[in-house]
Amino acid sequence: EFRRVLFRSSLARVVSARKITPAALRVQDVPGTGPALLGALRQVDALLVVLDGFSPGADPAADLENLKLELLVADRDHIERRLERVEKQAKSGDPKLRAEVEELRGLLAHVDAGLPLSDRPGTLPPGLEPLTTLPLITVENGPGGIDLALEAELAELPEAEAAAFRDGGSSALEEVVRRLRDALDLVTFFTAGEKETRAWPLRNGQTALEAAATIHSDIARGFIRCEVIGWHDLVDAGSHAEAARRGLQRLEAKTYVVRDGDVLNIRFNV
Repeated sequence: EFRRVLFRSSLARVVSARKITPAALRVQDVPGTGPALLGALRQVDALLVVLDGFSPGADPAADLENLKLELLVADRDHIERRLERVEKQAKSGDPKLRAEVEELRGLLAHVDAGLPLSDRPGTLPPGLEPLTTLPLITVENGPGGIDLALEAELAELPEAEAAAFRDGGSSALEEVVRRLRDALDLVTFFTAGEKETRAWPLRNGQTALEAAATIHSDIARGFIRCEVIGWHDLVDAGSHAEAARRGLQRLEAKTYVVRDGDVLNIRFNV
């Protein structure tokens, strides 16, 4: 996105950074479906589904409904297997296990009614990792959506030529990234120094400690305090020293909720 490129380049100039690194979202291609493939998706943050809109007789809407049904069936099988295991363990009389059995039976009845777990209020048992609660972002590869073959060709062109072909509009990839960012409710924070200015994605509502863990687990373990300043305040001040002199930079604890556009300097003890 142009606005975030502007953020990074402005920050990099202020701190004389030798390297600029954008935030990244990792997308892994998992062709097809089936129990084994679907099971491997339980720890992802979202599902990005590419629907066929080009083939003769293609029906993207029907394909999407079939996929949703497969996800529901996969969750049902997953819950049923866990229920069988916990029922055996609950014979010991443990009240927590008995409570989990009742909760799992309720979940099983819910999916048996054809309802995804995203429609069920309340929390789910820890470690269940259902598929039908994941954000589902769809992209139709065809006349009614995005011509992915054309986008692949445009990606090989110089940026100016590709932009001219699109009449100045954004690329399909940028649109997909925006949709993923919105679906995952992400904010962007920055670290800025002479060596590198870098943008990092973080879930909206997460804390400075979780931001530290995003950078490196050692930083989170040794977290002491976090220097925080908005990117625009830092750019306006022209340096960290001037920002501190103006009182624009503040110290926050690990529970501070990171805001979109924050620049963080985390103090930690290894």
